[in-house]
Order: sequence, then structure tokens, then C-alpha cells
Amino acid sequence: MLNVEKLIRRLKMKWPTRIRLIRHGESAYNLMKPTRDKDPKYQRFKALYREGEQNGCNFSDEARELAKEIIEKYALKTSDPETPLTPLGHRQAFKTGRGLSKAIELPDVVFVSSYLRTGQTLDGLVKGWPKLKSIKRVPDERLRERNIGLLEIYNDWRMLNVLHPEQALLHRLQGEFYYRYPQGESIVDVQSRIRQWLQTITREFSGASVLVVTHHLTILSIRSLLERWTPKQFIHVDNHDKPKNCSVTTYRGDPKQGSDGKLVLDDYNRVYY
Repeated sequence: MLNVEKLIRRLKMKWPTRIRLIRHGESAYNLMKPTRDKDPKYQRFKALYREGEQNGCNFSDEARELAKEIIEKYALKTSDPETPLTPLGHRQAFKTGRGLSKAIELPDVVFVSSYLRTGQTLDGLVKGWPKLKSIKRVPDERLRERNIGLLEIYNDWRMLNVLHPEQALLHRLQGEFYYRYPQGESIVDVQSRIRQWLQTITREFSGASVLVVTHHLTILSIRSLLERWTPKQFIHVDNHDKPKNCSVTTYRGDPKQGSDGKLVLDDYNRVYY
């Protein structure tokens, strides 16, 4: 028979009762990328990139000239932190807020990344779910997207590699999980700050319902830490099943698992628009 002390430990869980992770709505970059990818010049550039990569990352003059032309044509003229939502992104946020208002209870706290597009997404959620306005909002820079450093200038890792072939060699040698863009972060770096954030919520929001508005790599970092993914698993999900814009991922706190309870994935990538 379970004694009283053990029963109390099982019922007292260090984790929140719910964590819901929402990726921001469609951004200006999300809109630009598929347009650029269909451009015949970009497709030609990708073919030249493959040739250069197979040739020891020795890229042709044509590849370099095309890279410069494409960078100029598709430059967003804004930093990653200041990249805004598109009109569609605003609509996605509003519809997601309205859908959540009918599906879940109000959270106890809302965490939001420090980037413009996540703040705009939260504003849209509130428009769709006005009662959410009364909930405490906590901006947290640890929930920002991966800092891509020098890549911000190029908006495509192939462009960076063609114009800086030593980075192509290093990227190939280290792999996507460990590679750090110049003056930026690796995925491991993102995981490091997410570990700190998880410590915050277990310390300050045990037993609470937490809503988080953040970014796709941040969501995958949270998943990878809670579910103990290998680097190979992380890259596979990032390549084949990344979070959709304004999708909702839900974890449920289960006090019966482990001595302090455990967060269990309930739902991934659900959309309400």
C-alpha cells in the first residue's frame, strides 16, 4: 500500500499541467521562400551548387554571380527579429485564437518570443480570443528563433556557402546539428537556452497551464529535450515534419510518470484555420 508521503510526491508534479506551443503565423520570409524556390534562376543556381559541392566545394564563377543576383532580388531589407507577419499570417493567428477559445481553457500565463512576428501572432490570437488579453504575458528572449548570424544577409545557406566556400566545407564536416553560422548559433546553442527556460517553468509554473508563442526550431528544441531525441532524430523531423505556421503542439503533465511527473506529447502540429 502506498504510504502518504509517496502519494504526496506522486501528486505534486514539478511540471505544468499543460504546455501549448504555437509557432508564429506566416512571415515575410515564409512567403518569399517558395517564390524564390520556383524562380528558374534559383533552380539553375541549385544545380550549379550541387556540381560545386561534388567538386570539393569549388563553386563556379556562374554560381557566384547568380548568388549575388538572387540575394539582391529577394532581400527582405529587414533583420530576422524584425521580420513581420504577412496578411495571411495575421489571419492564421486570428483564426487560431478563435479556434482555441472553443477548444481549451484559458492558460495561466503566456510566454512569447522577443521577435516581431511572434508578438504580432499573439496579438492576433488575442483578437480571436479576447479573454486571452487578461492573461499575464511574459516576453522571453530565450524563446527566440535560432540566431543565424551572417546568414541573415544571404537568406539561404547555399548562397552563404558559395560566397564563403570555407563555410561550405565546415558545414559539411560538422553537420547541421552542430554547425554554427558565423556570428550565429548552432542547434545545440538553441537547446542550451531552452534548457534554462524549462528550468524556469518547472521552478515558477509547476501545476500551471502555459501557452507559448515561438518559432519552429525552438519548438523542435523543446520536443527534442523532453523526448530525448538524438541529433539524427532532430534533423529528420526538421527536414520532414517541421511545425506549420500557427500550428499548436500540446504537452500534458502526467504525475504518474517518474518521481516528479513527466510532460507527455498529446498533440503535434494541429491547425485551427
